[in-house]
Parts: sequence; structure tokens; C-alpha cells
Amino acid sequence: MKNILLPTDFSENSKNAINYALELFKDSTCTFYILNTYTPVIYNYDYQMNTGGYLGDVVDVIRNNSQENLEELKKSIKEKNKNPKHQFELISSFSTLTDEIDLLVAKYNIDLIIMGTKGASGVKEVLFGTNTIHTIKKVKCPVLAIPDGFFFEQPKDILFPTDYKIDFTPGHIDILDTISSLFNSKVHILHVSSNRALNETENTHKEKLNNLLSDTNKEFYNVKDQEITQAINEFQKTTYVHLLMMIKNKHTFLENLFFKKVIHQIGFHLTIPFLVVPSEF
Repeated sequence: MKNILLPTDFSENSKNAINYALELFKDSTCTFYILNTYTPVIYNYDYQMNTGGYLGDVVDVIRNNSQENLEELKKSIKEKNKNPKHQFELISSFSTLTDEIDLLVAKYNIDLIIMGTKGASGVKEVLFGTNTIHTIKKVKCPVLAIPDGFFFEQPKDILFPTDYKIDFTPGHIDILDTISSLFNSKVHILHVSSNRALNETENTHKEKLNNLLSDTNKEFYNVKDQEITQAINEFQKTTYVHLLMMIKNKHTFLENLFFKKVIHQIGFHLTIPFLVVPSEF
């Protein structure tokens, strides 16, 4: 059984991510934990200024709204999704999103977090929304970010860029292996080199990855003298991929990418689901 965490703020963006999750695991036995967190806007200021009943009343109202909206969401999901393999648990929490997710990952042995992501528009366009960035940075659990407005497509082709600096373990590959098995996907493993051959360590890591994906339809590619963003964009011009996966290791492309404030400076726009797996669990 898979345990999937679905954060929601009841927006269309988050509902779309939930729909994606239900389709992705329609043939799998899963428990979906639907999470809504709330922190009253006045809390940070008023908590120190007022210890009377006023703040408590406000929290009670917001808590009730959260719980009622979760129940309505669950009812709507079950009306559309009559899948006997799926169970739903509701969690309403007076907490920050990333703190609560961090606790729930351990408490319920969460295998994957699926959440909608939406960057701001215009000059300050960003690759991920703030909540997604904080979750990916803090939580030691795979995160699948679904772009705003992206409707489910079977992930028949998955792009996996890597620098082979990871000492791959089954944990790094588990979700990729699960998804590729469900949809008989082809995994395109893309290595961008700086015009040099792989060293002994990198070759060892590549071989471990190959062994871990022994039952997976896969192909290895090597691209020289390109930025990783350029390599990803160029690859997608020739092969339409339905999902992008990367492992978040320190000092890698992802660490820099999350802090870019203007995406067109690096020429990378997220238009497909992005699976980010932590290097450590």
C-alpha cells in the first residue's frame, strides 16, 4: 500500500493536483492523506498582544472552516472517484505547511507528496510556488509538483537528468520504479558532461542505477558542453516527456534553480510534473 500526502488550500490548483494523484495511482492500493493547514493572519502579531478569548475564537472559526472544507472536498472526490482501492484520511492542522508535512511524513510513513505549484506571473515569475519550494527544501520525502493547469497524461516517457554523483539506493528509485511499472514507461537518463569521461566513482554510480532499473525500459544519453536547463529543453524538442525527475543533492543544479527569481534568465519553464527526490531520507 502507498501512503500519499495531498496538501490543499482548496484552490483549483491544489484540486487539480489531487485529481492527478488519483489518476496516477488508480490501479494501486493507496491511502491518501488530505492536509489543510491554517495559521490566522493575526496570529503572529496578536498572539503576544492578546492572551484572552478573542484569538481563541478566531482560531475556532478558521479550524471549523478548514474541517468543513475538507469534508466537502472528500465528499466531492468520493462522488467522482469510486475506486475501492483508495482510502482517504483528512487532516486539519493549526500549523505551518512545511512543519506539518515534516511531522506527517514520519507519522504515516508517507511515500510521496503530490502538490500543485503555481509561480507568480510577469516579471517575478518563479519556477515553483513558495510552499512547494519550502517543502522540497525541508522535507525528506519525494515531492511531485503538478504545474497549474496540467491535466493528467499517462507518464509514458520520463526524463531523468543526473550527474552520477549520487550513490544510488533503492530509496532514490522507488517512486520512479513504481510509476514506470504502472505505465510501462520509458525512462530517459540524461547526463550532461563537461567534455570529459566519467570517472571511476561516476561509472560505479551509473552501473548501480542501471542495476536498480534492471526491469525498466530505459535509455542512457550523454550530452556535452550544455547547461542542464538547455539540455532538458533541447531533449524535449525531440522527445515529448510527461514527467521530469531529479534527485536533489547539495551543490547541484536544483539548489541554484530554486533561488532564481526570474526564470527567463535561465531559460527553464516548468510545463510538466516535476518529481524531486531527496538525496537523503
